[in-house]
Formats: sequence, structure tokens, C-alpha cells
Amino acid sequence: RPWYWRPGLVVFVSSACIMILELVAGRIIAPQVGVSLYTWTSVIGVILAGMSLGNYLGGRLADRFASLRLLGTMFALGGVASLGVLGLDKVGVANLVEWPIIAEILLLIAVLFFIPATILGTISPIVTKLAMRDMASAGSTVGRVSASATLGSIIGTFATGFWLISWFGTHAVVWGVAVVLLLLGALFLLAGRGLAVLGSIAPIAILSVSVFQAGWVHNDCLRETNYFCIKVREEDRDGKPVRVLILDRLVHSYTSLESPTDLVYHYERTYAEITAYQAERNPTLRTFFIGGGGYTFPRYIEAAYPNAVIDVVEIDPGVTDVAREHLGLSRDSRIASYNEDARAHLSQQPTQTYDIIFGDAFNDFSVPYHLTTREFNELVRSWLADDGVYVVNIIDGALARFLRAYVRTLKLTFDHVYVVPNVSDWRSVSRDTFVIVAANRALDLSTFARDSRFVTGVMADEDVATLLAEGDPIVLTDRFAPVEQMLAPVFLNKTE
Repeated sequence: RPWYWRPGLVVFVSSACIMILELVAGRIIAPQVGVSLYTWTSVIGVILAGMSLGNYLGGRLADRFASLRLLGTMFALGGVASLGVLGLDKVGVANLVEWPIIAEILLLIAVLFFIPATILGTISPIVTKLAMRDMASAGSTVGRVSASATLGSIIGTFATGFWLISWFGTHAVVWGVAVVLLLLGALFLLAGRGLAVLGSIAPIAILSVSVFQAGWVHNDCLRETNYFCIKVREEDRDGKPVRVLILDRLVHSYTSLESPTDLVYHYERTYAEITAYQAERNPTLRTFFIGGGGYTFPRYIEAAYPNAVIDVVEIDPGVTDVAREHLGLSRDSRIASYNEDARAHLSQQPTQTYDIIFGDAFNDFSVPYHLTTREFNELVRSWLADDGVYVVNIIDGALARFLRAYVRTLKLTFDHVYVVPNVSDWRSVSRDTFVIVAANRALDLSTFARDSRFVTGVMADEDVATLLAEGDPIVLTDRFAPVEQMLAPVFLNKTE
């Protein structure tokens, strides 16, 4: 065996590469299909299936052909398959089929990552066979190899989740994995031939240059963070230029740089009416935002209410940076931004109370379930003034499973809950946006303008009661909040 034959180190590296690819998989497919429980379930399932098949095939190959040459071949194939991930992603596999979203997620992940996971899954059985000296030490040999593989998986997971993606971006990380695997392949295929190994660096470098020139390592993100692929583009809305913030696949906000009070989304106009209602009763308006996104509505309040207090909790500092650099959020703004999880922030002892708390952290079908529960609503209530309101926008469809459970849960904390669909015939569509307003004091609807979107769109109490009477009486709690399952009909475009 050559000097670099270290079984534990070999499986450490291969296992780290598998976990790096697994974590990167979720980020690579997010711009096409979003991020949800279904996404990560599919990623984990496909990678495990590939590893399982690879373990089986690797064991069969090891029994018949175990050698450093075989090991080098599998590493080289793993490197080529990893580069194939970049090529297939560049082609845009997700755009080639129009399947139900869950089937599309499974297909996309399988096409991109099943083969690399299968090839890398063969490494451990081959290394174990080569490391085995006699049956008397078989147990300790298998134990050392397995422990090294597990340690590699742990290090690969931590390194990718905490540093690699935010430092280099997903595509560059995949390229790095491919280069490491190709170099290991050359090392074992050319064992004992030092000059040949050094010579193999040149073709790998040439291949890398070709990959960079083809644009495989480049992604379309303006900025890629541990949370989102962030994009910004220009559009015209009603003849006026706006900047569009896209987080993964979702258009998150439209922002006018010239006129912060121009609002595009209907739900934002409803927000504006609720804000005006509260401002009449509280001259020094105090507002709090769960989720900043494009900071469109915080900038609206800053422009419309010069004396307002505006605090924003945005979990992704990259989103805040993009808002400052591209979406008109001034660094001298009165908007105070805190980059942390909203639940963690509101779990602190309240230092002040707010007249309005806006909930705007639900991203497409990816709903942070811990922000939907009764326990979280109690935290929100503790930060609200006695006449304060909690205003949230959510997405659901005709079956309204999530909407029903969410409204029922809010009613356990707040005496009055108002539901405002974006369209009146929401029962006939598979997806709609709803504004939910919760308060412990009834709103005086007579003070709103007659053509107010809030007043004309709010569901009557009897309609809300009918909605809540449908289906199971589910209450969302920290121990039970199956939000993704409730939104599955929206995934599948079901209306009945």
C-alpha cells in the first residue's frame, strides 16, 4: 500500500462529500421548486436511496475486484457525476416537465443527485474490504471505518451549513467536491507513479477552466445566503419602474425607489388601511415587523408617518444588505433592523409595546411553523398594546386547511379575528393570499372608508364560523403544527 493509504481518512473524505452534496441539493433546487418539508424529505430520501444502492453495489464489487484501482475509478466517476450536477442544473431540468410539484421535486433531485450518491456510496465497502487483514480484527476494522465515515458526515454537514455555502455559493461548492474526488481518483488510479499523479493535475485544471467558461459554476443569484437565493430585477408596474425582490422562486416584494408610498400588492394596501386606522388613535405609531423582505412596507410607514417607530426582525442579514444596496433602504433610515429569528426576539421580556405587529415571514409554501402556534401568538400578545393589532398575511387555497387551523388558533389568544381574502371567490381558486387581523378590542369598521379593501373584503362573522366548522378542529401548538401537510392541496393545485 502507498503511504497515503489511510482507510479512515479516505472514507472520512467520501462521506463528507456526500453530506456536502446533500445539503447543497436543497439550495440548488430551491430557485425552481422552493424550500419546504417536501423538499428536504425528498433530498434526504433520494440521497439515502443512492447511498443504499451504492453500499450494495460497492460490496459486490469489493468481493470480486477490490483494489486501489477500483477505488480510484469510483472516486473519478464520483467527480464526473458531481460535475454533471452543475451541467444538468444549467440545462434546467425542472423546466422540462410539468408534473405535480411533489413529483417534480422528486424527479429533479433524483436526476441531479441520485447517481453521485450511488457512486460515493460504493466507497465505504471497498475501503472496508481493502482494510480487512483477518477475521480476528474484522469488528474493529469495520468499526473504525464506520466511525470515520460518520465523523466525515458530521464535519461535512457543519462545514457546509455554517460556512461553505455562504462563503462560496452552492455551485462553487459542488465544483470543489468534484475536484477533490477527481484528485483522489487520480491518486489511487496512478498509485506509485508520482509523476503521473502530478501530471493528472493539468487535465483536471483544464476541465475546471472549461466548467467555469461554460458558466456551470455561476448561478443566477445576486447573492446566495444560508437561507435564500436572492435576486433583484427591474419591472414596470402601472407605468412606473419598480424593483422586484425574489427569494428562491417566490416574488417577495415590489419596491419603488422614487415613491415608497406606492404599493403594488393588494395585501399591502390592506396593511395601509389598518395602519391608518391605528395611527389615528396613536399619534406616535409604534410598529414591529416579523420579516423584512424587501422592506417595502417599513419604508412606506417611514415615508407616511414621520414620527413612527419601526422595528424589523429579519432572520437573514443578506436580505437586509440587499435591501440597503438595491431596494432603497437607507443606512440612515429610522427603521431599526434586527437580524435574528422572530421567535427568539419576542421570547425576551418585552421592553415596549407596539400598536401594530406585522407578520410577513411566510415564504411561499415554506412556513416557519414555530411562528404559527398558540405559544407564539401568546408572545406576540405580550408585546402588543391593549388596543394593538396583529396583522398577518398567509397563503392557502380553496380547501383552507391551514387558514382554518390558523384562525382557530388565533382565536384562543385574541378576542377578535378578521379574515380578508385577496379575492371574493377564493373558494374556486387553488391559491390565494389572506390578511388576518387579530385584536383584543373590536375594530370600529365605521371609521374606515366605504370603499376600503378591508371593509369590503372582510368575511362576515357567520362565514368565519362556517369556515371553522369545516374539517377537524385543529389547534396549532409547538407540539403539533403540520403546516406543510395542510398546505399540500395548494402544492397540488387542488380546489376540492
